Amino acid sequence: MSEKLDRRLHAFRPDLADIRLKGRVEADHYAEGAPGKVIVPVAAVRPRPDPHCSMDTEALYGEALTVFDVSGGWAWVQLAADGYVGYVREEAISDGAGEATHVVSVPRSFVYPGADLRFPLQMALSMGSRVKLTGTAETRGTQYALLDGGAAMIAAHLRPVGVAAVEDAVSIAARFLETPYLWGGRSGFGIDCSGLVQMALAMTGKPAPRDSDQQAMSLGIAIDLERDGLQRGDLVFWKGHVGFLEDPDTLLHASGGTMTVTREPLRDAISRIGRLYGQPTAYRRP
Repeated sequence: MSEKLDRRLHAFRPDLADIRLKGRVEADHYAEGAPGKVIVPVAAVRPRPDPHCSMDTEALYGEALTVFDVSGGWAWVQLAADGYVGYVREEAISDGAGEATHVVSVPRSFVYPGADLRFPLQMALSMGSRVKLTGTAETRGTQYALLDGGAAMIAAHLRPVGVAAVEDAVSIAARFLETPYLWGGRSGFGIDCSGLVQMALAMTGKPAPRDSDQQAMSLGIAIDLERDGLQRGDLVFWKGHVGFLEDPDTLLHASGGTMTVTREPLRDAISRIGRLYGQPTAYRRP
């Protein structure tokens, strides 16, 4: 009998499953999967191969993943960064492992066809996107990073893979203020509450689960309010929601109330959210 596993983090279906799950789940076939990477700025990851169902999360340009199946224009994948499993459009990925050298370190940045900001844009990339640099160039005093194929980005918008930001996670999250709220979003173009937490922590070198229930169960340590109090960087959880504390009295979060990343007094947030979803369920210190 198949073990009860979280389908968000384990690749299994009745007809096919990750070979690492053999003996834990029943499936007609098992596969190791093939390496792939994202080749569009943002790829929606959905629970079913259906463009009309809501997305669970997003995969960003250059991110590595494992492809278990491709059928009907959809690829069934597992993301390397957080283990999330779902379906993306086949045209959003390519074969082969990613070879990124740098990561986008600002909320949004542009890719130009060459080292000149006056050139027409090729695309825009979010913080967390990964690129491979082949060289550098300078035009009118501006430093550019050159990508495969001759495209270019502003060099100051990138940092080497594996080098954590010097800012704390709250400062990273604050750079997303007024970014639109997007269910399942985790990019500078649209982001949800747990996506904001995951992104901000990842940029400081701290991996985090994708969804708020996963974060509430395993991220950092639980806080005893009477013993520990609250401080900058702590996380406040509600059922289905999470936000950072900028200070003990101020919440920074991607809010479905304002439909943006916003800050508000913690007391006001507790009162407002409580009318629909009850009181905070946990406080944690990453």
